[in-house]
Amino acid sequence: MQSSSSRLLLCSSKPNSLFGSAVTPTLPSSLRFPPLSLTIPNSTSSSIRLRSLRSSEMASQDQDPRIARISSAIRVIPDFPKPGIMFQDITTLLLDTKAFKDTIDLFVERYRDQNISVVAGVEARGFIFGPPIALAIGAKFVPMRKPKKLPGEVISEEYSLEYGTDKIEMHVGAVQPGERALVIDDLIATGGTLCAAIKLLERVEVTVVECACVIELPELKGRERLGDRSLFVLVEAEGA
Repeated sequence: MQSSSSRLLLCSSKPNSLFGSAVTPTLPSSLRFPPLSLTIPNSTSSSIRLRSLRSSEMASQDQDPRIARISSAIRVIPDFPKPGIMFQDITTLLLDTKAFKDTIDLFVERYRDQNISVVAGVEARGFIFGPPIALAIGAKFVPMRKPKKLPGEVISEEYSLEYGTDKIEMHVGAVQPGERALVIDDLIATGGTLCAAIKLLERVEVTVVECACVIELPELKGRERLGDRSLFVLVEAEGA
């Protein structure tokens, strides 16, 4: 029996930034919505709670059944890869063709009209979600890899781990100054890898439109580490 729980989530840390507007509409008090909390039991004894969205998003997204299907398809493995870790296993999501398609479709619907020319996938599971999104929105896919994995000349960015440092690399010439990029990964935990990916792209004068992940572990505060960079996720996982 899994003790972890997950929350339905479809949100951005900067809801207006993607669309180039810094104006936040204020609704009359009669039209404001109270926070919504919905608990739905599933077969893994997890609970799924729907986070209240901005009123501009609620009409089209608050009853979207795809989010529940995606969340229920993600398996949680306790104590992997070490004791105390609740591992979010997306391989079961990939086995569910409907949930996998729903995941890709939700991202494509968000980004297809945003003039994005680069989808940068973070190793390794960003390589699963990035290419189909890139194909669907007419962008190129750029792999961002661990050191010594790319054969050509690379540019790299170092980032901190709990103990020590690591690097993320990209081929020189893979992107051009002025391009608009989406950074994609399966999960955001502490946010170190995503921050490194953003810095790497910005060093070559690419505009990072947003980071997108299937899962967020909010207890690890990765969203805070991104600062004012926009983050879009589908599901929040608790107990990790």
